[in-house]
Amino acid sequence: MKKTSRNSLAHAWYELLSSMRFAIGLLTILAIASVIGTVLKQNEPYPNYAFEFGQFWFQAFEWLGLYDVYHSAWFLTILAFLVLSTSLCILRNGPGFIKEMRAYREKASDNSLAAMKHSASFEAEGFDADAARAYLQAQGFRLKEQPRADGGLVLAAKKGAAGKLGYFFAHIALVVICIGGLLDGNLPLKIGELTGQVVPETRDVPQNQIPAASRLGSNNLSFRGNVTIAENKSADVTFLNAGNGYLVQELPFIITLKKFHVDYYSNGMPKLFASDIVVTDKASGKTTEATVKVNHPLIVDGIAIYQSSFGDGASPLKFKAWNLAAPQARPTEIPAVSMSSQPLKANGKDYTLEVGELRVFNIENIGKPQDEQRTLSQRMHDAREVKQDKQLKNQGPSISFKLRDAQGQAVEFMHYMAPIQQDGASYQMAGVRKTVAEPFQYVRIPLDEDMSVERFMRLRAALLDPARYDEIARHAAHKALKGDAISPAMQQQFTDSVKWVLARFGDSGFVGLEKFLDDRVPQDKRQAVAQTYIKILQGAVADVMAVADEKAGLPAMKLDSEHYRFLLDSLVAVSSLHDYGAPVFLQLEGFEQVQASGLQLTRSPGKNLVYLGSVLLVFGIILMFYVRELRLWVRVNGSKVRVAMTSNRHNRDLDGDFARHTQLIKQLVRGA
Repeated sequence: MKKTSRNSLAHAWYELLSSMRFAIGLLTILAIASVIGTVLKQNEPYPNYAFEFGQFWFQAFEWLGLYDVYHSAWFLTILAFLVLSTSLCILRNGPGFIKEMRAYREKASDNSLAAMKHSASFEAEGFDADAARAYLQAQGFRLKEQPRADGGLVLAAKKGAAGKLGYFFAHIALVVICIGGLLDGNLPLKIGELTGQVVPETRDVPQNQIPAASRLGSNNLSFRGNVTIAENKSADVTFLNAGNGYLVQELPFIITLKKFHVDYYSNGMPKLFASDIVVTDKASGKTTEATVKVNHPLIVDGIAIYQSSFGDGASPLKFKAWNLAAPQARPTEIPAVSMSSQPLKANGKDYTLEVGELRVFNIENIGKPQDEQRTLSQRMHDAREVKQDKQLKNQGPSISFKLRDAQGQAVEFMHYMAPIQQDGASYQMAGVRKTVAEPFQYVRIPLDEDMSVERFMRLRAALLDPARYDEIARHAAHKALKGDAISPAMQQQFTDSVKWVLARFGDSGFVGLEKFLDDRVPQDKRQAVAQTYIKILQGAVADVMAVADEKAGLPAMKLDSEHYRFLLDSLVAVSSLHDYGAPVFLQLEGFEQVQASGLQLTRSPGKNLVYLGSVLLVFGIILMFYVRELRLWVRVNGSKVRVAMTSNRHNRDLDGDFARHTQLIKQLVRGA
């Protein structure tokens, strides 16, 4: 009883796994997964997904394995079941198809021939079997002759039986493609991750400190990783994204980047980039030199080396550091290297300067008219708009860096080296943000005739120096009195007002003035008082500049419209620097560019199987759809002849073929 039950259960499983419905169901799931894998960008760093989707959906998609669909455990499991299901389907139905292909059905009964849709009979005085046989062979039929007990004869002919091979090719193609997918999906690696033998590394540590559990040997079945190599540097590993961490893939060779080449269009967009590399085999010492370009990989030991990107390769930098907390101090030079970190001491406090990537080219769209107050981040957002005239311009080199305090809190900065032109004026652009989720907020520091921030820094130092307020206020009061803007009786009051406005502005900028108005001035009088403060500040800023230039031993600045705009822009910049978030302003003075090449290395043993499977699939589809199987019987019984015909596709062509063959056979018989 138990044996019968087990046999029936095994048979049920066999029926399920080998059924067409089961295979179609698996294919449907794979198709949906492929759509998801196409729409959702794969193998991005996990923080990118968390920022884009939010924590809830990020965790849901992570649990579903949607960030690496084609290598997820459930996807590979479905592939394995599809291989099993399709293989069983071939084994189950294959013998019947082969038997059907080889059979001529020469023993078909008279009743079955007469019952066929395409069947006709006629009388004939004599029948020449040799002539009929020659005719059918001339028409491309293969035939078999069967004598009957009544003395009659059956000629069973067929052609196009190869069309049934399309079934085998299509199913075998599916198996081959899935096996290729399983090979490239690296099933052993997934099993290692599930069993805990392979553990992705999540720390940012040097490559030689990564433990063995996070390293993969050079004999790993398949992989797709990336590595960035600076000029004249080497690498013998590549890095694989693995969830919220990464794995180190050992390579059987060493890659050395001799030279990186990049050509640009006139607007600064990259036109061509390529890498001159030397690949040295670790075992034999054999070297291979090649130039790797986009879509022109180098293949060594079954590993394809693609040119995927380029960037900064740790370039020496020179910063000019302006002490914002002690504006009277002269700037100092700080050497640094991009893509590295170093200690920085400012105002008695310890910081870590984490220098990011040096970008020599920054391409932006300046085709849309820009408002004077629009920030660089807003203009960069506009550059993503589709419906506008695009005028691309290179804004020059930029450097990103973070300043991290002793508590681990960091502020990120993006500084441009070249002056940015806006409405006829030149500015030094400095972006700042407190978290990566925020866009950069840009401070526009106006530049003088020498394209320098020296004059602005002198003005700022004077604005923030309370010891100069008396002198500045006297200058402002004397000028106002001379221009009849105030009476002698109001001179002292005006002087005090100037000092108060300067002190409030120097302490917290426009935000401080606005807060005072909100806290101390009735709402119905705020607008008038605010206008008064602004006029005092705009008038006094020229005196601040004059005092600063005088102390520096420089001639007074000419007060025309261009220079007055410089002063007003300086007020905005001084106010913005109150929220800058750092005690120093690091101005990029120079650099020695070191380029780096981003290479993608892939080992895809299943790739050729996928190609082979695709060819088989196309060939199978062609056979199934374009090769018709035709079967024709000629039954001779005395003076009576019956012609019957059938096909695997009943269409109008079959009607015409049947009529043509029947007519020719009639003529052949009558001719005999």
